[in-house]
Amino acid sequence: ELVLKVRIQNPNLKENDFIEIELDRQELTYKELLRVSCCELGVNPEHVQKIRKLPNTMLRKDKDVARLQDFQELELVLTVSDKNLLFRVPTLSERSGYNKKASELTY
Repeated sequence: ELVLKVRIQNPNLKENDFIEIELDRQELTYKELLRVSCCELGVNPEHVQKIRKLPNTMLRKDKDVARLQDFQELELVLTVSDKNLLFRVPTLSERSGYNKKASELTY
């Protein structure tokens, strides 16, 4: 496994800690890096503009990902201007297991 440190790029946060993710060395592709990073950080992959290897290198292709080494720091740069949309709590009707008919019962 390749262990990487990933966070969401957000200079407005006082604490913007990295999390560690693991990638199978047999599947070191840009797509897999994006999938795992987004899954771990709770971000929609469609909202990722680019992946930056800190301090200033943009990852663009599978070969870039294959060159990564353990514990390198990466940031997901998001396209959405309102960051709060990405981390909102789903409404009751959006949650799995929600029963619309049960919510309309009258007494």
